[in-house]
Formats: sequence, C-alpha cells, structure tokens
Amino acid sequence: MLGAGTAGVCLLALASSALESRAEELQDIAEHTAHAILRSCDDPWEPRIGSVFLRERPSSEGVKLVDLLVRVRRGLEAGQHALHIHETGECSPCSAAKGHFDPGPNSNSSPDGNHPFHAGDLINLTVDDNGQGNLLTTTSRVTLSEGPLSVFDEDGSAFIVHVNPDTYCPDGEEAGCAGGARAACGIIRSH
Repeated sequence: MLGAGTAGVCLLALASSALESRAEELQDIAEHTAHAILRSCDDPWEPRIGSVFLRERPSSEGVKLVDLLVRVRRGLEAGQHALHIHETGECSPCSAAKGHFDPGPNSNSSPDGNHPFHAGDLINLTVDDNGQGNLLTTTSRVTLSEGPLSVFDEDGSAFIVHVNPDTYCPDGEEAGCAGGARAACGIIRSH
C-alpha cells in the first residue's frame, strides 16, 4: 500500500505527463496553420479583398480536419461564389493556379472531371449587398501537414473565388457549373 506522500507524488507525475502530452498536441496543432490573402483577378495590384485562415486539427476518429475561415470585405458582387483550392500556388495571372486540387489516385483536376469530388472542392461563399462575406467550414479532403493530401506539395496551392456559385454539376459535365470565371485568388502560405 502506498503512503499519502507516495500517492501524491505519483498523481503529480501523472498530471505532469498528461500536461506535457497536451502541450505537445497543442504545439502540433499550432504548427499546422496557414493563410491566404485574396486579391482580385482583374486587378491583382489593388488592395486585398479578403483573407482565408486555415487550421489543421485531429478528429476523434484520427482523421485530419482543416477548419477554414474565409473573410471577404470588398470587390465581389453580392450573391454566392464558388470557392475551391486549386492545384498550383500561383495567382499571376489567376489561371496560373491551374485546375482544382485533386492529388488522389485519379488526379483529374478539370472541373468537368470528377467535380464535386475533388479534394479542393468546398462549399459556396455568400457575399452580402455590402460586398462582405464570411464562411466558416471544415474539410477532411486536404491537410496542411505532410502527406498525399497536403496543400503544401512541390508547387503549392491557391484559393480561387469564382464569379458564380458552384452548382456542384448535378447533370454531369456542363460549362460553368463549377463557378465559371475566376474573381479572386490567394496563394496558401504556412505561418
């Protein structure tokens, strides 16, 4: 039987170990954050129109989840706009971001391919009459840490905000169903 002093030392050691483990977990989460500054595709030299903040975290099932906070403050028409992660970290011109991020086994980045099942396909962003929009969403299709779904592959990735909403192409391949022209672009950069 342990004495009160020995039991207290054991409990303190366990608590200290649990705190160290939690601190390491929080540090790992903090290491996997990123952001993107959205700029107009029509005039990339104008001030930023918005920002995207990303944070990777583990789920209770062990799947990596990425929380995204999108904030637009100006430069977009009122209504819904398609929002996608694109396969290349380039925005000059916006077409340099290439197709939708889709590193999977089929690797078809064309919106006419396996849309809306690309890794980079997200839900629409809604912009109000004042040109402002906020979107908070979570995806398990991409990661910020190393691995096959990382947006930080050899050529990086970018966000594209499209002029129109994404209809998610319910009728299959149809011109413009994934949002049409590109309105804004932002290269994803780690913190």
